[in-house]
Amino acid sequence: MTDRSDRLRAQYEAYPYPTRDPADEARRLIVGSPSHLDELNHYVFGGRRDFAQPFSVLVAGGGTGDGAIMLAQQLADRASPARIAYLDLSDAARRIAEARAARRGLTNLTFHQGSLLDVEGAGVPGPFDYIDCCGMLHHLDAPADGLAALTRRLAPGGGIGLMVYAPYGRTGVYPLQEALRDLTDDLPPAERVALARRLIAQLPQTNWFRRNTLLSDHRQSDAGLFDLLLHSCDRPFTIDQVAALAAGADLAIAGLIEPARYRPSSYVADPRLLRRLERLDPIAQAAWAERISGSITKHIVYLVASRDLADAVARPDDPAMVPVLRDFDGAALGRRLPAGGSLTAELHGHRLSLPMPRLAGPMLARIDGRRSIGEIAEEVAAAAGGSVTPDQVATEFARLYAALNGLNKVLLRRPPARSA
Repeated sequence: MTDRSDRLRAQYEAYPYPTRDPADEARRLIVGSPSHLDELNHYVFGGRRDFAQPFSVLVAGGGTGDGAIMLAQQLADRASPARIAYLDLSDAARRIAEARAARRGLTNLTFHQGSLLDVEGAGVPGPFDYIDCCGMLHHLDAPADGLAALTRRLAPGGGIGLMVYAPYGRTGVYPLQEALRDLTDDLPPAERVALARRLIAQLPQTNWFRRNTLLSDHRQSDAGLFDLLLHSCDRPFTIDQVAALAAGADLAIAGLIEPARYRPSSYVADPRLLRRLERLDPIAQAAWAERISGSITKHIVYLVASRDLADAVARPDDPAMVPVLRDFDGAALGRRLPAGGSLTAELHGHRLSLPMPRLAGPMLARIDGRRSIGEIAEEVAAAAGGSVTPDQVATEFARLYAALNGLNKVLLRRPPARSA
């Protein structure tokens, strides 16, 4: 092991991250991105993945288990014959993840210790249909080597859910990391945390970290403070740098979470400005939006092989697709929405007004995870007494989808094939 690897492992032995109590599994399942099952199906498999079939997953750099537990529980709920391999350097983090799995009675997880740079050497069987790598590549000396190592373990047609830190929303972090390195680098972990807290309490009003309201990990736990401000290796990526990193491994970005955060139109409305921006390719537009927003603290992306990109993402122009709502009650929202009204959303401090199509309410009321887009269009048209056609409803659905998928609230999947 290199000195950097030794320090990385020592950090997570002292402060497993994120802080989790296995007893909490009795009252909640922590869900997020990447790797929510409906989300990865939408962005990696075009909504076509049948989880009743075998499905192999690697969670590389699993920490205290959030991604692994979420996926394992969602797959168990669908009675999927899936296998999930968890991999992490830290014994302490692994023990917490194992205890969380045991509390839930999950049997579809295996736990392994080792580096994602040497998946083969860690004895983790592969290849994998899907790989979760959340919050690890930005802690490596050579992130490109890490992504290449994971890509070699992907099965044909598979994909990667990736999270890396972003620079602009973390304004103030990196100068403070340097200041703390000079102040505490030769001390044991607990003393480093104590001195960091003393310094944070005395930061001047002009300090950029103190003025950044987007960051809270340092307030929530010692592990959060250490990961944010005392990490031995932390390099942020802009979204165009993420795209370049992916391209180096013959991968491409299939999905950005949440898509609206990367749209220039979420931040500016001037038609002349937007016409100029339309000349840029999608990644360049996303990079422009990131620079203007200033609030993106991390990038969550889905990566697939470049050759698979055209078929990776589910499309709303397929009437057989089934829309799935994430984390909200569509019928309740539909009842509150007046015809042609707007929905107000917040993107990390930025308020966004989204005009809704006239038939948003009736469409939302019928999104139940079972009806297809075509069925919803037929039902809404019939309920309207012939004043609209199914094709017109489908056009309005495309507008509804663009708005709500932009917030990561509507995803698509194809219904499982019916047995003969």
